[in-house]
Amino acid sequence: MSKISVFKEGMKDGIPIGLGYFAVAFSLGIAARNAGLTAFQATISSMLCNASAGQYAGYTLISAGGTYLEMALVTAIANARYLLMSFALSQRLNPKTSLVHRLLLGFSSITDELFGIAILRQGYLNPYYSYGAFSVASPGWALGTMLGVIAGNILPDRVVSALSVALYGMFLAVIIPASKTNKIIRLVVIVSFILSFLSNYISLFNFMNSGTKTIVLTIVLSLLAAIIFPVENGDNYE
Repeated sequence: MSKISVFKEGMKDGIPIGLGYFAVAFSLGIAARNAGLTAFQATISSMLCNASAGQYAGYTLISAGGTYLEMALVTAIANARYLLMSFALSQRLNPKTSLVHRLLLGFSSITDELFGIAILRQGYLNPYYSYGAFSVASPGWALGTMLGVIAGNILPDRVVSALSVALYGMFLAVIIPASKTNKIIRLVVIVSFILSFLSNYISLFNFMNSGTKTIVLTIVLSLLAAIIFPVENGDNYE
């Protein structure tokens, strides 16, 4: 397929994600407005930082008068899971992929949803597919944030709460197709649900926040799955 065809395919797959981002970003815009950011500032932040958890953490620290160092540390911790996604995505690239494309993919493809549709592609990942998806999804996130700043505080609390559920629906859309076709992935997903639930009630994990628990569980389960169910060279790549 040509670069243009792959780019258009990415745009098509990115439309649902962009619509979901647009809806969910309303609540992010409310947080930005409460932190004292203007619509322009919030829009720029969403264009440069494609991470809801990291942005929420940043806006919260702005509201609390935190330092730049505190903001950098909290944002790094909140977004640590993206390191794992980067490692996984790098294995799906043609070894000949240039450094420029790798850097651009690191910016445009490492969000939960965009990573999900990229990692499910068969064969080596064509960078232009991710560029196409990002070109549609990112404006939806930025525009939703901007409108959230402008109108978010006017919306009833119930409406804002309902909009925030859309993100969880997208998470399910990422894992369900893979779980239906691969029994190993299905098993890992089920185990991760159970352990994630139990971690909230086991006192041993009380010293961790929810983000840290997610990172630890992801690393441990991924490592165990890789050891117990190793993937032979070439599997799922052709």
